[in-house]
Amino acid sequence: MSSLVCRRFLVSGKVQGVFFRASTARQAEQLQLRGWAKNLPDGRVEVLALGSLAAVEQLADWLQRGPPRARVNAVEVSEDAAEDHHTLPDFRTG
Repeated sequence: MSSLVCRRFLVSGKVQGVFFRASTARQAEQLQLRGWAKNLPDGRVEVLALGSLAAVEQLADWLQRGPPRARVNAVEVSEDAAEDHHTLPDFRTG
């Protein structure tokens, strides 16, 4: 368990209605991450990523750009306790 890291990202900009969640899920699956991407009522997308540090950092880099139709203005990052999410079965969108 200690080799896993968990980070929560709040992505703002033009990130809803541009396949951001689905594209994030594809990236996360390729990186073998667990977690989720979901739209928030305020127009942001929340992403929770659980996995190896290297994989989570690769996803963090990708989130700065997003898919082609997105326009990312900012990405807020916070640490989450990996132990709180270790039972996540895969990466999901909501």
